[in-house]
Amino acid sequence: MKTPVNADCDYLNKCYGAQGRIVFRPSKHGTPIVVLANQYGSAEIALWGAQVFSYRPTGNQPVLFMPGNYDDYEAGSEIHGGIPICWPWFGRCGEEGSRMHGIVRYMPWYVKSSEYSEDISEITLGFKSNEETRKIWNYDFELSLKISVSMKLTMELTSTNTGDKPFWVTEGFHPYLRVRDIDQVTIKGVDGCEFYDTECPEKGDKRIWVGDVTVEEGSKVFKVDKLEYALIDNGLDRAIAMVSRGNKKLIVWNPGEAPFVGLNDGDYKKFVCVEPSTLFRDAGYELKAGESHDLKIAIQSVPNDGSVHACK
Repeated sequence: MKTPVNADCDYLNKCYGAQGRIVFRPSKHGTPIVVLANQYGSAEIALWGAQVFSYRPTGNQPVLFMPGNYDDYEAGSEIHGGIPICWPWFGRCGEEGSRMHGIVRYMPWYVKSSEYSEDISEITLGFKSNEETRKIWNYDFELSLKISVSMKLTMELTSTNTGDKPFWVTEGFHPYLRVRDIDQVTIKGVDGCEFYDTECPEKGDKRIWVGDVTVEEGSKVFKVDKLEYALIDNGLDRAIAMVSRGNKKLIVWNPGEAPFVGLNDGDYKKFVCVEPSTLFRDAGYELKAGESHDLKIAIQSVPNDGSVHACK
């Protein structure tokens, strides 16, 4: 069943809601936001852009950073917070003049299904190419994004080529992970990985990273194999463990203290982005007609006891 992209919250609650577990509510501007909740925590996701706005495990601090109240943002805004979806290009890998991080973060998605049990609350959103997307990127495709809250937050993006010609994709999840202070943060999981400091590998000096990562202004792009990472936040005395599948790169990014669109003074100290990605020609992928590709991430917040290496 495909829900109209302009469906209102009454319709969505009737078809896909579950009292106290899966609830659709209108944002300040009237666009739907779905709330997933259970004994383990809660998350809020905008149907416009399929962007996760918040994730909070029960009894714990919020895991994701948002600059201000996300209800205040208009549909189609470029929001530097939560977990944006970057597709079919990451960063400025699109054609000259195209918007940052692709197409689908700026457009409405529809609801495909919802499920819940004692231990999980889940929503699946969909997006299909249309006349508007073809004006920007002339290919036929379908996306499916499954988001679930259990003992962790899980997201799985399936990309399918529904046309008759192949296309090249660079993509990524772009989590803004909330921290007390970036000066008290380290990131584990990339020791021994090849990396470069710039956003374009042609300009970057590729080296091997040794040890944990501390947060600095700009991007570090790692070529990863193990796909298990952990952000250690000594300020909040917690660890954010993450596993991913379907990506070849991991980006660690912070904009630094210079003014940045959408952020308030000092906001840069409150987050670090740890982004499982497929980007550039050495790590993107080609989808031939009828082929699909999955990108998956799981995020779990646990006490910082020194033993966290991955999100099991």
